[in-house]
Amino acid sequence: MSATRSLTLADLAWPRAGFLENTLLVLGASLLTGLAAQVAIPLPFTPVPVTGQTFAVLLTGAALGARRGFLAQVAYLAEGAMGLPVFAGGAAGAQVLAGPTAGYLIAFPLAAALTGWLAERAWDRRFLTMAGVMLLGSGVIFTLGAAGLARFLPVSQVFAAGVLPFLAGDVIKTSLAALALPNVWRWVSRGRGGL
Repeated sequence: MSATRSLTLADLAWPRAGFLENTLLVLGASLLTGLAAQVAIPLPFTPVPVTGQTFAVLLTGAALGARRGFLAQVAYLAEGAMGLPVFAGGAAGAQVLAGPTAGYLIAFPLAAALTGWLAERAWDRRFLTMAGVMLLGSGVIFTLGAAGLARFLPVSQVFAAGVLPFLAGDVIKTSLAALALPNVWRWVSRGRGGL
């Protein structure tokens, strides 16, 4: 693993991306996160639904890199705050950023930046390191999400309502990403004669 910046998948797809291309990548990733948020399964014992958002957040961070991944998630939050129905289950408005899921949402740019930063150091090239990338990014989301949820629930209930129900899904998401991204890199590497 290199300590210096490596290429991301977005860098390979658009090697000479300028302002317009980078803007399109950022907006596309924000819209992907919004689409993933529409896959929302409410749970009766918590105000936090199961969604596809976190998977989109972490994958777009890894694919775009730290800066673009961070900006994509900031754009996502801004779109929702301005009234676009991009939050879980089509919710919209700034009040969502003050509700029980606010901590999770606020964590998205930070988690995307972290996964992007690690991808820029080639952590997305092998199964174990990519699994680590996903777990670290999820850790950021869970930590800030649970902290935000503690404003609405007794602290003794936060883990059971805000972390535990989502761990099995995170194992699945982590496994999928850890299988997918290294395989994409191997495929790209073969097509380019090695990187």
